[in-house]
Amino acid sequence: MKTRLIVPALLAASAFSQQTPQGPAPLRVAGRDVEATVTVVDARTLRVSVSPLDTAGVPLALPDGPALVSRTWPGPALRLRSVTGEQKIALGRFRVLVTPEPLRFRIQREDGREVQDLRVDAQTGAFAFSLGTGPILGLGQGGEQFDRRRNRHAMAASHSGDRIVNGGRLPIPWLVGSPGWGLYVNRPTGDVDLSGEEGRAFPAPEDQRALLDVFVVGADRPQDLMQEYAELTGFPTMPPLWTLGYQQSHRTLTDREAVFNIARSFREKKLPCDALIYLGTGFAPSGWNEVNGSFAFNKKVFPNPQQDVRQLQEQNYKVVLHVVREPQRLYGSVKDPEPAVRDDNEAAMYWSRHKPALDAGADGWWPDEGEGPNAASRLARIRMYWEGSQLARPNIRPYALHRSGYAGMQRYGWLWSGDVFSNWDTFRRQVAVGINVSMSGVPYWGTDIGGFFPTTEYSGELYVRWFQFGAFCPLFRSHGVQSYLHLPWGWNTGDMGPTEWRGTPPGSGLPDPSELHNAKVEPICRKYLELRYRLLPYLYALVRETHDTGIPVMRALWLHYSDDPQAASRGDEYLWGRDMLVAPVIEKGATTRKVYLPRGQWFDFWTGAIAEGGHEVTRNVDLETLPLYVRAGAILPMGPVKQYTAEKSDAPLTLTIYPGADGDFTLYSDDGASFDYEKGDFSKIRCVWKDSARQLTLSLEKGSKMVSAAPRKIEVRIASGGAETPPGKTIVFSGRAASVRF
Repeated sequence: MKTRLIVPALLAASAFSQQTPQGPAPLRVAGRDVEATVTVVDARTLRVSVSPLDTAGVPLALPDGPALVSRTWPGPALRLRSVTGEQKIALGRFRVLVTPEPLRFRIQREDGREVQDLRVDAQTGAFAFSLGTGPILGLGQGGEQFDRRRNRHAMAASHSGDRIVNGGRLPIPWLVGSPGWGLYVNRPTGDVDLSGEEGRAFPAPEDQRALLDVFVVGADRPQDLMQEYAELTGFPTMPPLWTLGYQQSHRTLTDREAVFNIARSFREKKLPCDALIYLGTGFAPSGWNEVNGSFAFNKKVFPNPQQDVRQLQEQNYKVVLHVVREPQRLYGSVKDPEPAVRDDNEAAMYWSRHKPALDAGADGWWPDEGEGPNAASRLARIRMYWEGSQLARPNIRPYALHRSGYAGMQRYGWLWSGDVFSNWDTFRRQVAVGINVSMSGVPYWGTDIGGFFPTTEYSGELYVRWFQFGAFCPLFRSHGVQSYLHLPWGWNTGDMGPTEWRGTPPGSGLPDPSELHNAKVEPICRKYLELRYRLLPYLYALVRETHDTGIPVMRALWLHYSDDPQAASRGDEYLWGRDMLVAPVIEKGATTRKVYLPRGQWFDFWTGAIAEGGHEVTRNVDLETLPLYVRAGAILPMGPVKQYTAEKSDAPLTLTIYPGADGDFTLYSDDGASFDYEKGDFSKIRCVWKDSARQLTLSLEKGSKMVSAAPRKIEVRIASGGAETPPGKTIVFSGRAASVRF
């Protein structure tokens, strides 16, 4: 896990740090005397807290909570137990105006621009805050999205209610306001109401301490907001490269031959795939284990677990196993000594039960469910899979895909949206869900491609459109009931596969049998599988950027175009990194797709045609087409088609320059598997395009090195804008600066 030391900004209010202005009455909240403190966390973040006093007049300690990184926090720059009138205090780069009735903190920048206006309810301990203008993003997963306004959001994990269309509810108390503010609410821990003119956060029923503990972030750039959140709750892990390839999930496993037939089919059909994921027995009639919650293999499908797993691995697949029925009060760490009294709620004890699957060679984990435990237990579980995997394989990056979690989970694992419907409305909503989850600080996210519960709307067309979207989600994985219909070739066999019809909600149903003879699906899936693998050099560089900065791969347009109200309001399209724009086709039978292009020039990825941004364009589409655009100034790296991410290839890397503006890109590489990058074993090649000179320059960034002794052959081409493509040029890069001019 990566942590950072943040040096606090200079405290302009140091003279106030021990002052207690005298007033006619002490500050009181919820019938108790309180102390208010303001801490300068760094140049962009203040921590505003209200703590009750005990009978001796000592403020109760503020618990950091499970999500905040372990660090030494600066001491408060301001302490108040009473206030007479309005107090205006300079704190670092902020100005804070404090008034007593009600207790209110108006936080401004040095130039007078308001960041936030917090007001504490003296009766309940709830607090109000300013919503400002424009969309409000964040708050995790679940509920109405893209813009979080106009709704009250339950801050309790759940996999019921509207999760069949909006995904399971995974609350993350991080809000991002379009004017450039962020709030991380450490307390209170109840609902967040954004339905009115101002926001309100309420104490949870079980939390009667009425503590206020809020981190207020003010930043000039949206990207800085995401980095500040990562400074507070942790920077995202650097996942193994194979997790960015395609992952095929299975439900019912009829026998051993079915397992290996699917594995062979991907390779024989030359459909790229990196991981095979197996459900447990219970949710399906026959899964990888004896029963849900068991770690003993189902001998019907894996008669010799070590040999069978090894055989799949020899075909260059990673094997991922489903886990369920977790302890409800999980605590501690796998690094703790084994307790004297056996307690399955202790992480080290529970992890020891995974040993049979580890011994068989399991490469990753799929911990299902998890909404019942509290936030601390949910995070303890996610951390357990991260740390436990490293106990067995210290220098191999772990992988675990979770259905639930909390703020801070980005340090350890991945998330998918849960058991959603296979219909068009649900698919449309998943686009906004993915954007909001990413803006909530969880960058490694995806859906069950095709949806989990089939409906009569489920069809080859819907699967293709969802598959195209999945190719541009960090998690590229297909899974669902009637799992044959979640295979790329499954829509042209005439067979829905084994019956998997258990406990499905109202509205579920089977697709029309006439849909099972659609020969178009497999070739289109192949196209997007191959595109995903060709784009891995671009995607892996974005993942490293995420690891370093907290900025997600899947980005709201607002993140790079915050001064454009139309861009900020779009929740049906997104940026894939800074340079690509993705507009999933979310309507049945669509022949056109309206796409908003932000300012500047944009190249149609498929045709090369140039469009001027700053307005909406209409793109004609057929079933094969997902609208993709690349901004002028982009340098887009693409590799060869591979059948799995670790496949060796002598084919050169291609850099495509999209002219019309200056541009830059940092190409990243490492071994894709180990933690050696933490020791400096990685390469960052800085690519800089000067448009007026028509020149590309490559150089090795300071602090990195060539990860291979052999020079790297790179083909450079210029996007043609729809005309005939000009001939490319070759650079052989060995670590010394090199240029090519067109």
